[in-house]
Amino acid sequence: MPLSWNEIRARAARFAADWQGKGYEKGDTASFYHDFFHVFGRARRDVNIYFEKRLKLGEHQRGFIDLFWPGVLLVEQKSMGKNLVAARVQATDYFLSLKEREKPRYILLSDFQTFELLDLDTGEEHHFTLSALPEKIRLFGFIAGYQQQAYKDQDPVNVEAAGLMSNLHNKLAETGYTGAHLERLLVRIMFCLFADDTGIFERDSFLRYIEDRTSEDGSDLGQHMIHLFQIMDTPEARRSSSLDEDLARFPYVNGQLFAERIDIPSFDAAMREALLTCCYFDWSRVSPALFGSLFQTVMLPEEQRKKGAHYTSEKNILKTIHPLFLDELQAELAAIKADKSSRRQSRLEAFHTKLGTLTFMDPACGCGNFLILAYRELRLLEIELLEALYPAKERQRVLDIRALCKVDVDQFYGIELEEFPARIAEAAMWLVDHQMNMLLSSAFGQSLVRLPLKKSAHITHGNALEIDWKTVIAPENLNYMLGNPPFVGSKYQSVEQREELATIFAGVHGAGVLDYVSAWFWKAAHFIQGTKIIVALVSTNSITQGEQVGVLWQPMLQRLGIHIHFAHRTFKWTIDEKRIKGLDIAAVHVVIIGFAAYAPEERWLFDYDQPTAEPHRIRAANINPYLVDAVNVVVTKRSKPICNAPEIGIGNKPIDGGHYLFTTEEKAEFLVKEPQAAVYFRRWLGSDEFINGWERWCLWLGNCPPEALRQMPEAIKRVEQVRKLRSESKSKPTNAIAATPTRFHVENMPSNNFLIVPKVSSERRYYIPIGLSAPETLCSDLVMIVSNATLYHFGILTSLMHNAWMRQVCGRLESRYRYSNTLVYNNFPWPTPTEAQQQAIEAKAQAVLDARAEFPHATMADLYDPLTMPPALLKAHQALDKAVDAAYRKQPFANERERVEFLFAEYQRLTAPLDVPTQKKKRKTNAA
Repeated sequence: MPLSWNEIRARAARFAADWQGKGYEKGDTASFYHDFFHVFGRARRDVNIYFEKRLKLGEHQRGFIDLFWPGVLLVEQKSMGKNLVAARVQATDYFLSLKEREKPRYILLSDFQTFELLDLDTGEEHHFTLSALPEKIRLFGFIAGYQQQAYKDQDPVNVEAAGLMSNLHNKLAETGYTGAHLERLLVRIMFCLFADDTGIFERDSFLRYIEDRTSEDGSDLGQHMIHLFQIMDTPEARRSSSLDEDLARFPYVNGQLFAERIDIPSFDAAMREALLTCCYFDWSRVSPALFGSLFQTVMLPEEQRKKGAHYTSEKNILKTIHPLFLDELQAELAAIKADKSSRRQSRLEAFHTKLGTLTFMDPACGCGNFLILAYRELRLLEIELLEALYPAKERQRVLDIRALCKVDVDQFYGIELEEFPARIAEAAMWLVDHQMNMLLSSAFGQSLVRLPLKKSAHITHGNALEIDWKTVIAPENLNYMLGNPPFVGSKYQSVEQREELATIFAGVHGAGVLDYVSAWFWKAAHFIQGTKIIVALVSTNSITQGEQVGVLWQPMLQRLGIHIHFAHRTFKWTIDEKRIKGLDIAAVHVVIIGFAAYAPEERWLFDYDQPTAEPHRIRAANINPYLVDAVNVVVTKRSKPICNAPEIGIGNKPIDGGHYLFTTEEKAEFLVKEPQAAVYFRRWLGSDEFINGWERWCLWLGNCPPEALRQMPEAIKRVEQVRKLRSESKSKPTNAIAATPTRFHVENMPSNNFLIVPKVSSERRYYIPIGLSAPETLCSDLVMIVSNATLYHFGILTSLMHNAWMRQVCGRLESRYRYSNTLVYNNFPWPTPTEAQQQAIEAKAQAVLDARAEFPHATMADLYDPLTMPPALLKAHQALDKAVDAAYRKQPFANERERVEFLFAEYQRLTAPLDVPTQKKKRKTNAA
């Protein structure tokens, strides 16, 4: 257990006094650092350090490091009064010549009376004199085990650590040591690695035991490790009096971490080296909150993707935690600290009691990163509170800081399907607890190590969709629920997942379209009935778009009385674009939704200008299921337009087996054989052809006179092939149209100009490419057709108003927009412009077409790619947007969110039933 800071500071003062004015490099270095390490309660034999470490610098050159602690510290010592510039040059040469795993984080240069400490991780340098050592002593906290790490989001240290453990895992698995035994072994090793570098164990105890007590060939390593685990599961009072001294120094851990017996793994020299490489790594720099999930993702990438799990960055987790509980608690503490009255102390104590009673559950906890960060933030809040309760001058009177802590890991609950991440979550909660204890120790000058482990997080191993959550924690005992359930789209679910959803949503019409994540929302909504529990779950944005909104949210709002308290609108959920050992870390577009079974006093929306930008916090009057500040309306399928607008339908559906469709080359070859067919060829457009400019043709024989058709034998062959294909189909509707082989199954051939709207379009485009076409063109059923369309209709549909509506209510194919006639077009609230406004829209719409015509060789994909869109076209669209906006209201719209909020209000107005007053009939009375 580390010495208290109070004791370390006192020892540092004595050390400085003892060595004042002394120091000869050759004769005093060993004694100086023997005394220096004693300041921190470390004897030389307890630390893996070497004096005069010999090092090969070149072909014929050797050097000697004055003091070397592999992976941690390199010291270059000079006699008193010597210039340290030369020492820095020597230290740099030594550092560059070391093996990668041995390279230290710190370099110390000293002449006994002055110190220069270099932190190679942060780039910081500290220069001070021997007399100032007591004030600077915390810089050497890594020696005592007090090292604090400011974790950076997406820190490559976490990636490197995961890679080391993944390598060890793979080497063990290759020997046949797999399954639960391997997983438990790795969790125990992970705990020991953290314990070795953070003061739970005496520094480097695990490293020294592996390096000094096991054979280089690894033959006895497995036996030694299993024996060591048994020792750490045995209280000191029950250990053998003849126990080896190196084993006896390991503490009793408890917490059931080492209780279960596992098979002895077999190691070889390469596997032992892989473990030692892990041991030499500085695990105090690794975030327990992020390492576990990253390690699991690296180790099982394909399996993780199948289950819908994604690596989660700390930054994104905090987006959930802050509005769920942390912002409110921080504001409450700040208000109490600002209280100058006599009630301040009692209010602080009451708030402390409150912190110790809050409970949290993650019903899909994985490796526990949401729980870990929630616990860390709660402990940081408690430390801030304790510092307010006990000002610096009064902290010396606190006898035992252990008694001060009221927040502990047993306030946290989780459910996890797989055992390995569940065990990682338990261990990681202890590790982050220790980190917080070290921080509290630093603030109060005492040492706090909670060993043996008496409390643990409640992580239930099982299927969250089959478990009754009330068996994990009673609803009346829970305050907050949070997490990141699996992301699996409705089309990608396994048979088992579909069956689980069918059970969860029994009686809910249309539940087959729901994504897997929706089951957690549904179960949570039922679990919180009659409580004040607030839930914050991450989901792909698909549950706030398209058909899923009506299926999931309508019953949640109406039947279960759910209110959305806060929400992050769509943003990108990713670590970065790096690949880790060939694994492309998942990047999906998500939302965060905070909800409860009661109405809040305040509602907050977090909006993003771009999916990767920082959010803006906006107070909302209401947050509807589309995550906009609007009334709780749900857009459902509609067969006819809600406004006075031309009808929309799909294009033509031939069911011809491709016999009537031709490329330009195929058409030319066919006409060589059948020149009379030229007049029956029509340009053919589907989504791909329209957007990417591919040329295809359709042989349309539906109106071909029979006498003309009989004169074209090659065309007759095509007709016969289509008839045969349809007659042999297993589909009865297809069999029925075999009798009319020249006609299509679905025919939509406008006689006037019409609009072409692709069914699927890239989410990167700000505007869906929409075309205005003549009746000579035939379209496939992969596009929508708006018949009898004018420039006015083109202008409205290609405007930002319509595109904003589309983005909000359309479904998605993967992440691409999936345009729907029944959801998007038929529900779109059209404006009611004046004649002048309509003329302005038509003029600006024509300007858009003219701007396109300036680039005759560009495809729609070229014109509407955000990176290649011509400025002239963008300018024309922006002018059209202003004209369309003016037709809706005089006040300009600031952004897309405002447009959508306005359109939802219009939609509600258009769909609200008319209030028809009814007169009560007079009751007949009998005449007297």
